[in-house]
Amino acid sequence: QVQLVESGGGLVQAGGSLRLSCAASGRSFSSYAMGWFRQAPGKEREFVAVINRSGGRLDYADSVKGRFTISRDNAKNALYLQMNSLKPEDTAVYYCAADAGLPYGSTLYRKNKDVYDYWGQGTQVTVSS
Repeated sequence: QVQLVESGGGLVQAGGSLRLSCAASGRSFSSYAMGWFRQAPGKEREFVAVINRSGGRLDYADSVKGRFTISRDNAKNALYLQMNSLKPEDTAVYYCAADAGLPYGSTLYRKNKDVYDYWGQGTQVTVSS
């Protein structure tokens, strides 16, 4: 099992940047593919970015490609999301999540939020216009 705690959210003007962090505690952080998701008021939680266990494979939602960068440091049990050129439509609660369901040794990742096993409490990101 793993516990996840996000930080780094806040209020920023359009065009600005934020860096979200997700601290993991518990067992075997490097055995999980990790994802970032977000949920705006009145909307479904949606995929933002994903990174596989080693950090060698990444993927992004089309809406954030070229602006957001996901990374991880397995030695520090940490996941990051660098967000640049922020837009008002990026306003949401951002969650990190761990996928424990991939086969041993897999280099894959999944983007479906329903397969993720562990979630943080979320951090609010608000982008003003």
